[in-house]
Amino acid sequence: METLDEKDIRTSFVNCSKSETKRINLPKPLSDQPWADLDFLGWRDPGAPDRGYIVVEHGGRLVGVTLRAPQGVHRSFTKTTVCSFCVTAHPGTGVCLLAAPRAGAAGRQGNTVGAYMCADLACSLYVRGKKDTGLGARYEEDLSLEAKVARTMGNLASFVDRVLGS
Repeated sequence: METLDEKDIRTSFVNCSKSETKRINLPKPLSDQPWADLDFLGWRDPGAPDRGYIVVEHGGRLVGVTLRAPQGVHRSFTKTTVCSFCVTAHPGTGVCLLAAPRAGAAGRQGNTVGAYMCADLACSLYVRGKKDTGLGARYEEDLSLEAKVARTMGNLASFVDRVLGS
């Protein structure tokens, strides 16, 4: 992924108001992000743990999506769950349901799109083996890195299409 600056990120969001984008806590510092290993920028808000954000190249433009974790949902610490984007298995709470308001009028009416995804939104790093899930011995796929990245980006593109209503 190309290096992004604050303006690029804030102007990319499609499912929230301009005043809401001004209040988004960006990952700090942006210069420390592992841009060469990222297929998309994803982060959770440290000041509001129920909020997350994804910024991705989609349809020739940068698209930002705000996400929310449902309140009061408690996951088992003993079960293994799988991210629907990168298909990485995580123990316990490593995967969570995050919902995005749909863009436009549908979102203003309260319609959302949800998916189970890596709780820290670091799919790119898990796919590349740069971050460990803590499961210990993990199942190794016969897919190449390029195929894993393509699968992740395809799954993410489908999610963004649903947020955009296309």
